[in-house]
Amino acid sequence: MTALQFELDAVLDTLADQGWIVISRALPAELVANLREACLQVWDDGRFHEAATGRADGQARRAEIRSDSVLWLDQVDELPAVRAYNAAMDEIMQAVNRGLYLGLAELESHFAVYPEGAFYKKHLDRFRDDDARVLTTVFYLNENWPADGGGQIRLYLDEACEQFIDVEPEAGTLVLFLADRFWHEVLPARKQRLSVTGWYRRQGGSLPW
Repeated sequence: MTALQFELDAVLDTLADQGWIVISRALPAELVANLREACLQVWDDGRFHEAATGRADGQARRAEIRSDSVLWLDQVDELPAVRAYNAAMDEIMQAVNRGLYLGLAELESHFAVYPEGAFYKKHLDRFRDDDARVLTTVFYLNENWPADGGGQIRLYLDEACEQFIDVEPEAGTLVLFLADRFWHEVLPARKQRLSVTGWYRRQGGSLPW
């Protein structure tokens, strides 16, 4: 049985029309809670590493650009909550391929923890020399996120980056957008902020680690 709590056809129509969508309560609350618990457990176990920018030999930690920490899900794919999340995201990928013909082949994703004060400056998710990343996914795990908690993703809707929306990182919210089209940033968090961030990739290109 599907874990998705939204109509895939409506999502495909919106993606085709504007290239991005924000979906509230996208997955069951129990799965969200289990993912949050899993994320915090591996965080407490010290398995995260400080996130870097760039890829391959050009990777480097640049705290002035981003200050979150990450753990790739393929390192914890034995966890039931991670398996369930991956199954739901695979269902989205198959629907996108059927409806939008994007040629997606896989999802790479990681837990991301933003400690208090952490941020990620404005950027695109596609590398200059690698066009494998097609569709960005951000799924939030923060229950009862306060209005003054910061940590929103700011998604710029035009090439001049003059128009934007800010999405609150509330648990269960899923954000999808075309990786090569939309600049975005994570505003400074005022408390610990948890998410699962990923990219649907087409075949070709190399993984960034």
